[in-house]
Amino acid sequence: MTKRAAWRLAVRVPTLPAAMAAVAVGTGAAIGRDAFELLPALAALFGALCLQIGANFANDVFDFRRGADTPNRLGPPRVTQLGMLSQREVFAGMWLAFGLAFAVGIYLVYVGGWPIVAVGLASILAAIVYTGGPWPIGYHALGDLFTFVFFGLAAVAGTYYVQAGATARLAWVAAVPMGCTVTAILVVNNLRDIPTDRLAGKTTLGVIMGERGTRAWYVFLLAAAYAAAIGSWAFGASPWVLLVLASAWWARVPVRAVTTGARGPALNPILRATARFHLVFGLLFALGLALS
Repeated sequence: MTKRAAWRLAVRVPTLPAAMAAVAVGTGAAIGRDAFELLPALAALFGALCLQIGANFANDVFDFRRGADTPNRLGPPRVTQLGMLSQREVFAGMWLAFGLAFAVGIYLVYVGGWPIVAVGLASILAAIVYTGGPWPIGYHALGDLFTFVFFGLAAVAGTYYVQAGATARLAWVAAVPMGCTVTAILVVNNLRDIPTDRLAGKTTLGVIMGERGTRAWYVFLLAAAYAAAIGSWAFGASPWVLLVLASAWWARVPVRAVTTGARGPALNPILRATARFHLVFGLLFALGLALS
């Protein structure tokens, strides 16, 4: 494999919709409130993608260091574990991604003021301590909460804030379904890795809940996402948000697989299918909010 192909694998392109969908929803809410600003929206998207990529690099190298990535790994290949890239190279990529996020954050601070400093630094710190540091939150059953807060609430509300100059109740409500669907991506990952995580001493929420509980948690998150999206109607959105129901077509395959007992490597395509569903859900929801 060439270096270029190895870096592409390390970036984990299928995970990038996690960042894109949230920014789309925050922007849709801003359009619906006549607060859309192109440059802050693009900066928020670039920053979110850099944070996602930096987090992916961090997870790759820190999981390898902690022994969570072994030859028995069930998920997609990890470049550090397979020796495609050295730890030093992946660390350099991580700091470059976070550096680019910090750089675009300077512009967003100029636009949005000190709250962006707090959110930006907290996001970078959380991405590092997710699997790194003396007490990685991803190893102590806090990964779902981290994902919901930073890739759901903070991403949507932050995108709205840098365009509108203030927060709004609708933006926070719109962030909830995106937090649910992006967390569902992690849930599939944790469901697949329950056996290997137990052996590695990695305590995810999936390890605590077990297979049955994790499968139920996945279904609950998707149901809650639809309920919250439709419920935004009561907080200033219009009936156009019902467009989000069309995303159910993209949910049918992953829901069937999760509820009928798929496990191990069979969940890898379900992970990608859930990421696609998250993106489609977010784009339809964003369109409904924009038309509001």
